[in-house]
Amino acid sequence: MNIYANSPKSFNAYPRGDFDLESGTIKRLRKSKKSSLNPFKMLKSLANRLQYYYKLHPLIVFIISLSLGITILVVLALYESRYRTMNSYPKLVMAKNDYPFAKLKNLVMVAGHSVYTSNSCGKVDKEDSWFLESYQRHPGQAATFITHIQEGVQIAAKDDEALLLFSGGETRKDAGPRSEAQSYWTVAESKGWFGNEESVRWRALTEEHARDSFENLLFSVCRFRELTGAYPQNITVVSYDFKKDRFAHLHRSAIDFPESRFFYSGTPASSTSKEAALKGEALVRAQFQEDPYGCRGSLWRKKLGRDPFHRSIPYPNGCPEIEGLFRYCGAALYQGSLPWV
Repeated sequence: MNIYANSPKSFNAYPRGDFDLESGTIKRLRKSKKSSLNPFKMLKSLANRLQYYYKLHPLIVFIISLSLGITILVVLALYESRYRTMNSYPKLVMAKNDYPFAKLKNLVMVAGHSVYTSNSCGKVDKEDSWFLESYQRHPGQAATFITHIQEGVQIAAKDDEALLLFSGGETRKDAGPRSEAQSYWTVAESKGWFGNEESVRWRALTEEHARDSFENLLFSVCRFRELTGAYPQNITVVSYDFKKDRFAHLHRSAIDFPESRFFYSGTPASSTSKEAALKGEALVRAQFQEDPYGCRGSLWRKKLGRDPFHRSIPYPNGCPEIEGLFRYCGAALYQGSLPWV
């Protein structure tokens, strides 16, 4: 029988603590105090150690301390310089009337295809005056560039509210840092704007960063916004007739611009290059069907190859409303909001 079964309290046979045989008492165990970090003691300890090492190796400690101090000063100076730079250029808020071409409403864009390299403007229709890729070296090729320029000028001349943009970057390394857009503008200047200098020259400008046909369109829309403070009501693109489907369907759909406000003026390729041009266009069109924004695979590599001088793209700084479109990369069409939809 267990005599402790009904006991309400358990019997402590071995009480906690140490039993003192001499006094006959139990000494309670002291609870260990948790060590707390004392920053003052830590600093004092660190100072003592530094003083100790300084007595042993005064020169080394001095050099290390001097280097650390200089590093801190340099970091602070750089930070202050960057801070001042960032705050010295406040974001410019412009009223509609502050834009240089605020009254213009429509965009006429001429897509560049080559860089003019001659020192004389008297040979603009000669192939050796232009930097031509191997697939462009055909008799009559230079004349097609002149036709594009003239077509763009004449379309703008018929529309007093049109801004004419020649589009194309510094795409050829061996041509030097000259853009396609500046080449076309220079040729138009040498031709006296084909009899429309007074009405067209003041509203004919350049977009000098595009590296392919999609960027010709997208960058020109952004450039229009930079110059006018608004987006174009109507867009007219001038290029080869065999590129109509690429521009009017693929690129226009990629930026979701209304079809009823998009126009295309195509001029023929030279007779000697037409067959090869059609084959090449079929290939490029198929690539843009799979990659509408030219941001992957072969189209992206081609784009990188057309930027030999590593120019920084300023867009979409001038057109913040369509920043999402600039950042987008996908096989499906962009679904974000756009100011012209």
